[in-house]
Amino acid sequence: MKKGPLVVRTFAPLVAAAMLCGAASGARAQAAAETGASNPDAVEPAPNGAAPATNAAPATGAAAQAPAAEPKPAISIYGAAMLDMGFQAEQNNPDWFDVLRPTKLPSFKHEFGEDGHNFAGFRQSRMGVKTTTPTTLGDLKTTFEFELFGVGVNAGQTAFRLRDVWGELGHFGAGQTDSPFMDGSIFPNSLEYWGPNGMVYFKNVQFRYTPIQGANELVFAAERPGASGDAGIFANRIELQNVQGHFPAPDISTHYRATRDWGHVQIAGIWREVQWDDLLVDQFDLSGRGTGWGVNTTSNVKFGKDTLHLGAVYGKGIENYMNDAPIDVGIQNNFLNPRTPVRGRLLPVLGLVAFYDRTWSEKWTSSAGYSRADITTSSGQKPSDFKHGGYALGNLLYNPVENVMVGGEFQWGRRENNSDGFRSDDYRIQFSFKYSFSYKVGGQS
Repeated sequence: MKKGPLVVRTFAPLVAAAMLCGAASGARAQAAAETGASNPDAVEPAPNGAAPATNAAPATGAAAQAPAAEPKPAISIYGAAMLDMGFQAEQNNPDWFDVLRPTKLPSFKHEFGEDGHNFAGFRQSRMGVKTTTPTTLGDLKTTFEFELFGVGVNAGQTAFRLRDVWGELGHFGAGQTDSPFMDGSIFPNSLEYWGPNGMVYFKNVQFRYTPIQGANELVFAAERPGASGDAGIFANRIELQNVQGHFPAPDISTHYRATRDWGHVQIAGIWREVQWDDLLVDQFDLSGRGTGWGVNTTSNVKFGKDTLHLGAVYGKGIENYMNDAPIDVGIQNNFLNPRTPVRGRLLPVLGLVAFYDRTWSEKWTSSAGYSRADITTSSGQKPSDFKHGGYALGNLLYNPVENVMVGGEFQWGRRENNSDGFRSDDYRIQFSFKYSFSYKVGGQS
């Protein structure tokens, strides 16, 4: 699931007003327009062709320098209105009707009814506000961004959902934004909203410290912990109904990123402590703990105007950070121990991403690639539980004018079950229309 959802229902007037704003940015980024300063040294032309008047004596030292531009606060409002329409040849969980998530494909034949569905929605539409405020300690930067894609209790609905609530000053930042364990820049230029299933993608609540900034970047963060589990084939046992998760420490994440003219490479890591407590007083002790960890290596490689996106991640108990993966903790048979006949096990996961963004001309672009996620399941999981997922797409996008994009995309997804031999495929055609806007006030004088 996309994590960190928060529904905000009080911003409808703001959204309506923002959608009336003028457009000024590209489909994926927001440009910042700056106003120019007049030239203080301009010389008035002399009448009748005479030589222009000049000062009697040339200025020297500090007097010859133009006054330094005074930094001023700035605010940028940006966003996009986007419509998605398409046809799905197969079926998936109806709560996720307009996205392709292999974990949400059927685990048995006709689990979600008959095949063939038309879909339409504007849930990718979003809006954001960024501010910059000069201080004696440097620029104070904030971001507040939301979209209309409901998840969690609002899955399948058009609902306000916070993406970023973030502030930073100097080397420190706090709020909700991209986890340092992820690299959002490897997300391809796709129409499909959810994206490659094998990449790390998690916006999380965190406190962040960035001791090295610039072309070389080093980040450390303490993040909000969380994990999910499943009792598998023992789900109906009352003894397991009273086991609950316990997180005694924040997740600790880090990354080092080196940016060069050819692109960048990033290496990220995470450590997390996951515990589960047995609250039922009986002859069994089903409490346990595990240490989750992961390593995520990503890169963008530029070929002129084209970009190759690459990513590989492996770890245990990090499914919560994956873009589309099931539970973090599975159940393991332990029958030789009568006191603890079953125990929890952090599940290993491998994720791969490879996509290529192609620029054909100023108006035409494409993206194509493949991603996968593989779970090493435990002995107590159900035969129909998720084990492997594949994801691929290819598109052609057209920008007739700045800030307007139309395009079509073919999408494919596959789910393979744990041990019963069942697998399901999904094929989709999607067409999207996107109208972006951005407006900035303030900034350098």
